Amino acid sequence: MSAAGASPLHVYLVAGETSGDELGARLMLALRAAAPVPPRFSGVGGGAMAEQGLLSLFPLEDIAVMGFLPVIARLPTLLARIRRTAEAVIAANPDILVIIDSPDFTHRVAKRVRARLPGLPIVDYVSPSVWAWRPGRAKKMRGYVDHVLALLPFEPAAHQRLGGPECAYVGHPLIERFDELRPSPAEALARESGAPSILIMPGSRRSEITRLLDVFGQTAARISRALPGAQFVLPAVAHLESEIRAGVSGWAVAPTIILGEAAKFAAFRGARAALAASGTVTLELALSGVPTVLAYRTSRIEEAIMRALLHVRWAGLPNLILDRQAIPEFIQRDCVPGKLSAALLGLAQDGPERAGQLAAFAEIDRLMSLPTGESPGSRAAGIVLGLAGKRRPDPISGC
Repeated sequence: MSAAGASPLHVYLVAGETSGDELGARLMLALRAAAPVPPRFSGVGGGAMAEQGLLSLFPLEDIAVMGFLPVIARLPTLLARIRRTAEAVIAANPDILVIIDSPDFTHRVAKRVRARLPGLPIVDYVSPSVWAWRPGRAKKMRGYVDHVLALLPFEPAAHQRLGGPECAYVGHPLIERFDELRPSPAEALARESGAPSILIMPGSRRSEITRLLDVFGQTAARISRALPGAQFVLPAVAHLESEIRAGVSGWAVAPTIILGEAAKFAAFRGARAALAASGTVTLELALSGVPTVLAYRTSRIEEAIMRALLHVRWAGLPNLILDRQAIPEFIQRDCVPGKLSAALLGLAQDGPERAGQLAAFAEIDRLMSLPTGESPGSRAAGIVLGLAGKRRPDPISGC
């Protein structure tokens, strides 16, 4: 049948939080560009997916909750939304189901759908961190996921090692934002020759701010004595701005506090080095070419739990991607001003530590890059289109 006479594919997408909503929107845009006939979309999403034409089954805010206590408080609603979403997918009987991140929600939907529609192809966009904790999940996923679209280049090998589903690296959304992350020639010159700008990034959660802000302040004071011209910039999340301002009021060296992603990325482009809490920000900094010291503290109970459950050698995403410690990590008892400032000074000034980390960042670029002209959305769309409508064999009849 010609493209003009073809029926549109029906793609059902289920996202569970804002980051998944953004990925879903990019996937919808790429599917519309790649499919012979623009697909029909149904599912659960937020504002970004709505802009691409999705009428969400219910508001994303119903399920976008984080933390143990908030989840417990909303548990009846969450369970009801899981049932409703699965029933809607089953009733729609689409050509493919794409679940996007938020595994505590989306995987429960996928399991229910697989039980009732065993032939429906199911794609999981964003791999759960099976390489870090609960590795047995990978093998279990084979029962209800046909293909995983991974954001990190080492994840396909991890799924193969753990007996998980087929998995392909499709690229991280950050690799589409190099123009925002990386300095212009003028910014690069200022970064290297002007007064050193040091980023202070104590995290985006209240617990991180509480545990790290004081030690980061003491570290900044030591750096200021060693590099008298150094300037400190602290990108803050809006909902914690007042607490951060109160927390830095007693610092020996007052940082410049900035708000918003645009201001944060502008600060990245001008930064000589960074002191950062563990998290996605360490990958943002690596892709920006900002040599970084990673630091983290948690409670003793959380530390004991993490030691029992985690199966990784490194905390930072750049180190996990490289499978070696390119970014120095100072965790728990090592997270003290003396160690942090010594490492940070080695990165803020020309020398082997700085050169070595910049070389490691170039390797991360190579590992995370996609072929010219290909974006994460287009690569993901190609896999989804390849699976859409290809029903799995009936497990009973075999056909």
